[in-house]
Amino acid sequence: MKATIWHNPACGTSRKTLAILQETPGVELTVVEYLKNPYDAAKLRQLFADAGLAPRDALRLRGTNAAERGLPDADPDAIIAAMAANPAYVERPLVETDKGVRLCRPQDKVREIL
Repeated sequence: MKATIWHNPACGTSRKTLAILQETPGVELTVVEYLKNPYDAAKLRQLFADAGLAPRDALRLRGTNAAERGLPDADPDAIIAAMAANPAYVERPLVETDKGVRLCRPQDKVREIL
């Protein structure tokens, strides 16, 4: 099974999710450090749609200035544009497999798509 994790090595939950993926037999893993290789708006839309999330549901507030910028009250297109411009606004980690996409908070949510 192919799996892609959008990973932040500084995040404990992201590291724990990555460890689950690495320890699962048969997983062909792609790791994208999204702070170095940012999402584009189309990919964000696809990931959120496949995960059943509104952009607001995946907006990271902690450790960002997203709230000060009014993003929690912004329309979905504005949130996605801000996320594409500043990937730190995307909550982490997102994982995509053939079985779907999950925002893996907590990390055990990844098991739903393995």
